[in-house]
Formats: sequence, C-alpha cells, structure tokens
Amino acid sequence: MMPSLGDSYQKTKSQIEIAAKKAGKTFSEIEFIAVSKTWPIEVISELVDCGHKVFGENKVQEIETKVPNMSSSLEWHFIGHLQRNKVRKVLPLVNMIHSVDSLQIAKRINDVASDLGLFPKILLQVNNADEASKNGFTKKGIFEVIDELLELDRVEIEGLMVIPPFDPDPEKVRPHFIDVRNLRDELEEISGIKLPHLSMGMSNDFEVAIEEGATSVRVGSSIFGKRSYKKK
Repeated sequence: MMPSLGDSYQKTKSQIEIAAKKAGKTFSEIEFIAVSKTWPIEVISELVDCGHKVFGENKVQEIETKVPNMSSSLEWHFIGHLQRNKVRKVLPLVNMIHSVDSLQIAKRINDVASDLGLFPKILLQVNNADEASKNGFTKKGIFEVIDELLELDRVEIEGLMVIPPFDPDPEKVRPHFIDVRNLRDELEEISGIKLPHLSMGMSNDFEVAIEEGATSVRVGSSIFGKRSYKKK
C-alpha cells in the first residue's frame, strides 16, 4: 500500500532533521523546498494543509498558474532553466531563482529587476562536472565572470546551486557536493562577499548534501511519489 502524502512528507522531514543534526545544524537551518512541478493545485494544497509553505517549480507556465491561485503566504522558488523572454514574468512571482546559469541571463534579470523596482535573490548554477546535458557555469568560467556578476546592482547573489550527475548510490555523489562547497569558499575568499546559500540535494541524495553543507534541498518524488499516492 502506498503511503499517504502526509506520511511521505513527515518521513522526509524526519530524514532532513537527522541529516541536519549530523551536520551540526537544526531542521530550521535547512530550507526544505518541495518540488511541486507537474503536480496540480489540489495536490499541492494537501501538502499546504500539512503545514508546508515552500515550493519549487521549473516551468514558467506552472508558476504563472499556481502562484496567483494559492495562498499569498506561500514561498516559491524557480529551479529550472530560465529563458531571457520569461524573466519579466517570473521575477514578480518568486522569492528566489536558483538556476542563473550564465552572465547573460544574470544581466537580463538585473535589467528587468531595475524596470520593475525589484531586488531579486539569485543563486548561480554550477556545472562542476562539465556535463554537456546540463546548464551552468563551469568552475573555470565562474571565476572569469564573478567580478562582472558582482557589479550588477539589482540582483542579490546568495550562493550556488548544483545538480550533480545522478548516481543511485548517494555516496558517489558526495564528492560533487564537497567540490561545490569548496568552490563557494574560494569565491567568498577572492570576492570578499558572503555566499551563504548552497542549494544542493534532491530526493535521492539530500541527506548526503546536507551533511556536506547544503542550506537548501529540493525534494519532489520523496514526498509526492511518481504521480500516484493515497490521499489521507
């Protein structure tokens, strides 16, 4: 029998709490983002009824539909690839963009934010494994543009995000999380600014990510399942 959404949610919360404790942190120090992409409002509302308020989406169309039709007390994060022509639609609707993957898109966000009177919080997406199938700054590339990024006057660069190569064994993913944490530390040292946030870890590996310094985890299938669950 499939667990209810509420049961899956509570189990995931417990796993985050245990991993946070191992890392010397508390549950409240880890931002728990429920990745609600493809799930309809009625399912997300069930999770809201469980007390959850922070959600992640990777499609602009879904953000546009869900945000105006749900409680204004909820927090929304954009975690997918963002196209230049979609920036103006996204900025007023989200609390943070995790997936800023080039200097060009950062500049576009900065320009639109100036037009709209906003100061958006962003994370720089790192492709530390140099995977051709993924977007993001290479480790070399981010050092080449960090000065230009820091000159942008509207965006608030909060840290880094990574989607490491998938492996069913979370321990084999651990080195990527360590690598990105070390990259963040290097960037802080050369830039002199704080980058407090590391968005690392998804359903398969979030516990290891937390142990290695993640401040945000993006968890979907561990909560919602594979589009089939038993209502409470």
